Amino acid sequence: MASREFLKILSSARLGDVSAQQMLASAYLTGAFKTPIQPANALIWLEKSYFSILNQQLAEKNLGGDEICNLLAQVATITLAETFNSPAFEFGWNSFWSLAETGGDLNSQIAAKWQLVNLLINPINEEIQSQLVDWHKRKTSSAPIEKIASLDFAGMQKIAKLYLQELAEGDSSYTSSAKELLIKLQPKNEALSSLWKVWLDDQNEEALIQAAELGLTIAKLTLGLRLAQLDGGLDSEKSKSNASLKKAAHWLELAAKDGDRDAWYALGEIYRRPQFSGYNANESDRCFDRAADLGHAQAQLRKGANLWRKREKSEERVRGLQASYWVWQAHQQGVPEAKELLGKILEGCPNPKLNEWFELAQCAEEAINHHAEHKLDEDWLLLCHRIIIANQFNFSKAELLLCEVGQLQHEHCVVVDIRWELPKILPRLIQIETIQQRRALLAAGKAFAGTEMDLEGNLRQRRYRFDRVTSWLENTFSKNQADAEVD
Repeated sequence: MASREFLKILSSARLGDVSAQQMLASAYLTGAFKTPIQPANALIWLEKSYFSILNQQLAEKNLGGDEICNLLAQVATITLAETFNSPAFEFGWNSFWSLAETGGDLNSQIAAKWQLVNLLINPINEEIQSQLVDWHKRKTSSAPIEKIASLDFAGMQKIAKLYLQELAEGDSSYTSSAKELLIKLQPKNEALSSLWKVWLDDQNEEALIQAAELGLTIAKLTLGLRLAQLDGGLDSEKSKSNASLKKAAHWLELAAKDGDRDAWYALGEIYRRPQFSGYNANESDRCFDRAADLGHAQAQLRKGANLWRKREKSEERVRGLQASYWVWQAHQQGVPEAKELLGKILEGCPNPKLNEWFELAQCAEEAINHHAEHKLDEDWLLLCHRIIIANQFNFSKAELLLCEVGQLQHEHCVVVDIRWELPKILPRLIQIETIQQRRALLAAGKAFAGTEMDLEGNLRQRRYRFDRVTSWLENTFSKNQADAEVD
């Protein structure tokens, strides 16, 4: 169970506190506060911290890089290979190449080179490497350094081998490990590469089978797909009933155990085939769910659609929230069908100018920007933030007054649930679509953080305050805007 101190840091990190984000990353790396060591989570929070610092520097026109350098030095302590399936992997990949080539301090540069070596050419990461080839091909530029971005995967491996030789000949904490890795790079790895090349160049089935038997994940996957007639061949639909589904499932299960998301998805397809003797709808769903967890776009859409169909039987607090998350993930990866389904699950209001609170929200923004001049009380400031959020997401008056601001934002949407006061009003899920919406939520979250629970009072008190604040806003700022237009 997480400690109170950890939960406090987590809350601040979610609200955009840079120092809290870095403390959280450190906890995931060191196990502080009895936190499980999770490099992937650490990298996610370091990425958030990096962009927070970068945006702040751009806003202040301060291009000094001390904070960025210190953060990248922390990134260099992460085991890059353990973060491959993380959403922040691309950030880590770019950061390690930047450190290795242009570097901050010497220790960070050496650490970055070792992590790239470990990821790209260490035999224990062969499965990740086979997936990384496809990942690299999908990226128009998968490294910030021009000479690296222009290379194919084999070219990057050559640079990694140069790094390995350099580390083995140097004098650092990685020298011993580098020497051991040089010894481990035995002919088996070369044999696998050679067999795979024969398959790619000549479509030699025997070479493919040998590579799969020797443990090459991409060969297991390819062989399984071919046996199941899932490789997109012209005759796949005609001959799928004759496919060796049991053999296909065997090879795909081996690839899936290596963490290949395409193998999990293909297994889901096989278990749904009526001609497969092991037909099992529940096992199919489990495989699709595993593929979705590993980032397979179509699997994410299927998982989201499945959750949406079963929402009435779901025990989740707000029905449709989990479904919307997975469909949104698929939409982020460019799945066309996800957009339509997402529109059914989430409400959208990307244009605040069309909402009823627009003019009042403009006045509220003016009040917040000049709150010191007008000596506004804290409860008035909080209400101004509520008005701005209500305008961004088109809240009703009841939602404006009663929503729990600190619990509104999820990664992809806003959850408006006021049943604690008005049980008959159903929750709403509203998609976060604009930067202005995220900024409004961030600003409000900071304003509400640490405030006393009973500061805003009950519903009657909130209504009374709302009438006073709106009257003051209209009289003060609407008049000023009108005067400015006349002048």
